[in-house]
Amino acid sequence: MRIALFCHSLLSDWNHGNAHFLRGVVTELAERGHEILVFEPRNAWSLQNLVADHGEAPLREVREVYPHVDPIRYDLASLDLDEALEGAALVIVHEWSEPELVARIGAHRTGASYRLLFHDTHHRSVTDPGAMARYDLTHYDGVLAFGRVIRDIYLARRWVRRAFIWHEAADTRVFRPRRELQPERDLVWIGNWGDEERTRELDEFLIGPARALGLSARVHGVRYPEHARAALEAAGIEHRGWLPNHRAPDAFARARVTVHVPRRPYVASLPGIPTIRPFEAMACAIPLVCSPWSDAEALFSPGLDYLVARDGAEMKKHLAALLAEPAMAAELAERGRRTVLARHTCAHRVNELLCISADLGIEVDRTVPAVTTQRATS
Repeated sequence: MRIALFCHSLLSDWNHGNAHFLRGVVTELAERGHEILVFEPRNAWSLQNLVADHGEAPLREVREVYPHVDPIRYDLASLDLDEALEGAALVIVHEWSEPELVARIGAHRTGASYRLLFHDTHHRSVTDPGAMARYDLTHYDGVLAFGRVIRDIYLARRWVRRAFIWHEAADTRVFRPRRELQPERDLVWIGNWGDEERTRELDEFLIGPARALGLSARVHGVRYPEHARAALEAAGIEHRGWLPNHRAPDAFARARVTVHVPRRPYVASLPGIPTIRPFEAMACAIPLVCSPWSDAEALFSPGLDYLVARDGAEMKKHLAALLAEPAMAAELAERGRRTVLARHTCAHRVNELLCISADLGIEVDRTVPAVTTQRATS
């Protein structure tokens, strides 16, 4: 079928984690024979920041890694929806889109035959419901929510009539073990600083343990304020700035262990949503230790797929054990990878999307057996 996807950017992942999963989904759909058109605004802030810092070369590189990712860059004022959506069976609008665009596509849906879904992969429905209420979803057929708690919020607040759980997942074409590379350091962490949402947690679960254990460690990410860079330097942690996401598997392969430190809203208010980093790390078969988050939807097996550190002292203990016992570390890493391959790849999520599409009345030619998706109606 023909699918249209509107998102903030697939060309740039500079402080823009939504690109990770969507690149994989677009690739999976295209390789199954679906026609997918991606639209992103010409003035996307993520892309503008990327080009300002690194020039145009990263845009050419991402097109080489993801040949099916070829977005149409539009100006909202001149966007012709009749032309853009001609022949589409399914239209998906990501939540990091302008409210005006969301409303315009919703109005266009009233005279069209395609099905229209809103895709939410952020915590704003909890932390800033006023901002989310600005989106007019009256004519949308449903929401793709990246966790049960988000789905339930949409239904409880009657923002939409139907909502479906659609977790993020790993693009295992890109995120796989690079066994030809050898570890060069103890620890790597890949993540942006971001709005002081985990400042205390990063100090307790990353900086403090690395300093106490004297680890050779590297951090990749953007938007690190001066005080954060100073804290990393004082702990002997190397900060290397932005890393193209498709190069993360190499960074994982060159380290012995990694950690996941979720932002505070996901710990406090959004149980069951790990964000995409753990999926990607486990897909690359690197031992993973997480600061506390509730796996309320049983996506993984904590303690078997990854270790959980309840505080900084336990993080230090887990890291020391994994580095001292390579066999235990390898077993943990392989178990996590098997779980991702069995349940949490972009192929699994495309299967779920095709189930949802069929449920909405779209005739879908499924080229692989579909898996059961979790969904709810009001």
